[in-house]
Amino acid sequence: MIARAVEKMILFYDGNIHDIEHFLKVWGYARTIGELEKLDGETQRILELAAIVHDIACPLCRAKYGNTAGEYQQKEGIPLAREFYAGFDLPEKQLDRICYLVGHHHTYKDIDGADYQILLEADFLVNASESQMSRQVIERFRETVFRTATGRKLLSEIYQSV
Repeated sequence: MIARAVEKMILFYDGNIHDIEHFLKVWGYARTIGELEKLDGETQRILELAAIVHDIACPLCRAKYGNTAGEYQQKEGIPLAREFYAGFDLPEKQLDRICYLVGHHHTYKDIDGADYQILLEADFLVNASESQMSRQVIERFRETVFRTATGRKLLSEIYQSV
């Protein structure tokens, strides 16, 4: 199922290399953090499926709003994620959680669940590099957002020279 979702997402992005590489990196970090934090199988699957489609609204947001601001992604991403996973035979509860995560992946308060926490951390690990964030911003995120031992360790190791 995961491989099928990855393949479908690559096709969805229609050759946009930045979007393809971004979701693959976020998915890779999410998978790594989830496994090292020893998530149960269902939560790991939900996390990975959400990571694959977390930015599914970006092409629509660029066309509709002229940018990919987080608030637009969260608003537009939920129905797109639901449509994307139609036919995957996901239990409704899992699909609802995936859509919830997509609809909140730029909201850093009231984080309810390890899958949500890890998705935020994985996305930030990629965004920090892609946006060339300063050491100050990275350190602030480490103190205010990062909660998992694995996420903190990866952040420190990856951005030690920032």
